[in-house]
Amino acid sequence: METFVTSSVHDNVGVIVINNPPVNALSSGVLEGIHAAVSALEGNADVRAIVVIGGGRTFVAGADINQLVEVIAGRGALPAFHPVFNAIEDCAKPVVMAIHGTALGGGLELAMAGHYRVAAPDAQVGQPEVKIGLIPGAGGTQRLPRLVGVAKAAELCAFGEPIPAREALEAGIVDKIIEGDLLTGAMAFARKATGPRRTRDLPVTPADLSEIRRKLRRTLIAPSAALDAVAAAVTLPFAEGIRREGEIFERCLHSDQCKALIHAFFAERAVAKIPDIPKDTPVYPIRQAAVIGAGTMGGGIAMALANAGIPVRIKDTEHVALDRGLATIRKNYERSVKSGRLTAAVAEERMGRISPQLGWEGFDQADIIIEAVFESMAVKKQVFTEIDKVAKRDCLLASNTSTLDIDAIAAVTSRPQMVIGTHFFSPANVMRLVEVVRGKATEKPVIATAMALAKTLKKAGVVVRNGFGFVGNRMVFPYMEQAQFLVEEGATPEQVDRALTDFGMAMGPLAVADLSGIDVFWRILQEFPPPAGTRQPEAVSKLYAAGRYGQKTGAGFYRYDENRKPAPDPEVLRLIQKSNRAIPDEEIVERCIYALINEGAKVLEEGIALRAVDIDVIYLTGYGFPAYRGGPMFYADTVGLKTICDRLSDFGWKPATLLDKLAREGKAFASL
Repeated sequence: METFVTSSVHDNVGVIVINNPPVNALSSGVLEGIHAAVSALEGNADVRAIVVIGGGRTFVAGADINQLVEVIAGRGALPAFHPVFNAIEDCAKPVVMAIHGTALGGGLELAMAGHYRVAAPDAQVGQPEVKIGLIPGAGGTQRLPRLVGVAKAAELCAFGEPIPAREALEAGIVDKIIEGDLLTGAMAFARKATGPRRTRDLPVTPADLSEIRRKLRRTLIAPSAALDAVAAAVTLPFAEGIRREGEIFERCLHSDQCKALIHAFFAERAVAKIPDIPKDTPVYPIRQAAVIGAGTMGGGIAMALANAGIPVRIKDTEHVALDRGLATIRKNYERSVKSGRLTAAVAEERMGRISPQLGWEGFDQADIIIEAVFESMAVKKQVFTEIDKVAKRDCLLASNTSTLDIDAIAAVTSRPQMVIGTHFFSPANVMRLVEVVRGKATEKPVIATAMALAKTLKKAGVVVRNGFGFVGNRMVFPYMEQAQFLVEEGATPEQVDRALTDFGMAMGPLAVADLSGIDVFWRILQEFPPPAGTRQPEAVSKLYAAGRYGQKTGAGFYRYDENRKPAPDPEVLRLIQKSNRAIPDEEIVERCIYALINEGAKVLEEGIALRAVDIDVIYLTGYGFPAYRGGPMFYADTVGLKTICDRLSDFGWKPATLLDKLAREGKAFASL
């Protein structure tokens, strides 16, 4: 039988160590082990105090989400948190929780059941349950207000952001920061403890939560529910507050939003597993990198590499472009310092890892060279011809292309097996998605290395196959087309965008077009004209002809002031509207989102995307699809594929073969 918890005695202090790698999740086995260890040490006359600490790299990073999935599916019961936490709190001997790494979710709830908490200087604590559509369900909403006050507890539970150890000390969660060895310091603290100090017995005073409520996204269930549970700590005795928390937790647990957010949580882990690339596939070490192109994308990629500690050379053909790119990078770092996200010293250290240059010197030492030049096949082929001459033989040759044929680019080199697409999303230093595009000749260690690099850069890498627009941009075109058709048919740009942001999209499609540049969309249409005889919107061509390129020219689908703030512009309707039919918001959402889903089915049919979950991660991390809907393919399953097929027919569209087949068989994308 696996031992998740061990205990020992050191000079009258009992030490309980939790060992459930990798993150010491609070499974039922762990809880049982803690309960047994506390009971045994409490009954040991030689023990005057108890320390609980996590083995490995962290304290406890949360509950076991796999068990929650089983509960949602009706196949299991929730772990018995409360009996264990009550036993800890009831213990007649002082219990000190020693926190390193993270104490998140159930981990913090466990820590708060202890009588005292000490932490390593770099530890973090928090209640992030809202990020998977839940509230703290093991006493977090009742104990936290007693330690930090109602307002701070509401903030931590409703927004789910962790806080560092020193902030936790100031707030009252942590009693002491331990410099040096955490266990030694925790045992010394425990020996001086005068007796139990039970969190549940601390007073709690009311606070006005109206301002926090105002900041909540009205589309999300869990944050508001978390505030309701925290408020119960003021109005109800502790035991009744715990019952109220449990009722609210259960309601959230069985909501569609929770199911979608848990799907999103596991989806990012699923996409890291590529069936034909074994886990032990060797990878090339990436110690030095080089980027070609100092524009928006090249500069962002260079920052992402530098932020991860990788020295990077950045090359451009002209001093002006290089200076402009470096100035933008510096401005980005200065903004991070001003906001408090970085110290000035760290920003300078990262800036120092970026070496600007006009020539090829040092490129022969790079382990990966990433091309980020203008989206033109001719230009990219020329660049790869030159890279091939200077790069060492085991260097990865990567293209940041968003639409172009990786195999055609690889063909101009003498080593197509080393060529791969790394499609970063703008701004590359912020956006989490990287589409890793495998060509026909790309060798498996190159793919594994690109995925490992994405992880090092703290990005979500998703492997896709070669094809126009790959997955993300291939699917976005019909979505954007429907948005334009809707304006031509009578909707206003602001109605289209509002309907889709109300659905949950981070930005409306027409605002996205203005941000990216109407001229960019127009050039793509010129390079990749649609098949003859297919109906296409004319909005982009008409706006382009009118010199309305979007934010960069102060006018596109909207008009923009000097601060790039959008405003409706009647001139747009005069230019592109063909009728003034009243279009309901529901039709706007269905046409745009169902067009996206239908194209996603085609992408799956053709093998461009490996799995439906890969598409979901691409859209959740790169295109602003709402996480609480789980991604476009998960959302399709929740709506029902037959329902979607029926609506496609209503619109006069042909459903993708795969979508139609699954709908007729009563199946879902998840079945694939």
